[in-house]
Amino acid sequence: MISKQEVVIHIEKLYKHYPMGKQVVPVLRGLDLTIYKNEYVALMGPSGSGKSTLMNIIGCLDTPTAGQYILNGIQVSSINDDDLATIRNKEIGFVFQQFNLLPRLSALDNVALPLVYAGISKKEREERAKEVLAKVNLADRWHHKPNELSGGQCQRVAIARALINNPAIILADEPTGNLDSKTSIEIMDIFTQINESGNTVILVTHEEDIAAKAKRIIRLRDGLVEMSEDRLQLAEHANTSMQTAVNNNQFEESNIQIESKETDNTPENEPLF
Repeated sequence: MISKQEVVIHIEKLYKHYPMGKQVVPVLRGLDLTIYKNEYVALMGPSGSGKSTLMNIIGCLDTPTAGQYILNGIQVSSINDDDLATIRNKEIGFVFQQFNLLPRLSALDNVALPLVYAGISKKEREERAKEVLAKVNLADRWHHKPNELSGGQCQRVAIARALINNPAIILADEPTGNLDSKTSIEIMDIFTQINESGNTVILVTHEEDIAAKAKRIIRLRDGLVEMSEDRLQLAEHANTSMQTAVNNNQFEESNIQIESKETDNTPENEPLF
């Protein structure tokens, strides 16, 4: 039984086929997936596994050939493009590898852009944009244009833009792909903070160290979920195994000490044989 209060994404028997000439190429092959509210999930898989196609469907950028996709209680598998765009703008915040910022707009105006389409007044747009820029530590850079910002700062602007509508899901596609290691860690720390604030975060990546920041890793292969790894459960299992090993070691050492004492208590003059 699925709890509508807990489930934010429910996908069942999802298929996606692409026509290629006279042939039909299957990409998703009956995939099942459930993601819960406030989860932090990493999607991984080799080239051709279907992760990009799945991301596009989750992000309401594409529709499946068959199957169910329920987003926040809304059946979005077969709705029209206009309704799909409305749901996409309301429910999902996107963060892309290439940032996708408009070069002629300031950081503030880039972040506020989704609110323009929502018909929000300029005063409220600017107030809300400054608020989310402060959350990503760019309160003092709101007036700068993208070419005046570093790669890490541009990605922070993109994250702030994704947060502006308070979406149900933050969907990030290789968000550290164009960043150095130090900046990547800083960006991943921001995603952790976003998740801890109550947002559901779905991260698409091919880097194991980046995926390790998530609470759950979902591995795809050949258009299906191959494995779902709960990082917290794995950590608890590892801790339990480690504690068991320590306890066993202590028990063995205790037995050795007892045997040693018994040997030491043997009278010196008593023959051993």
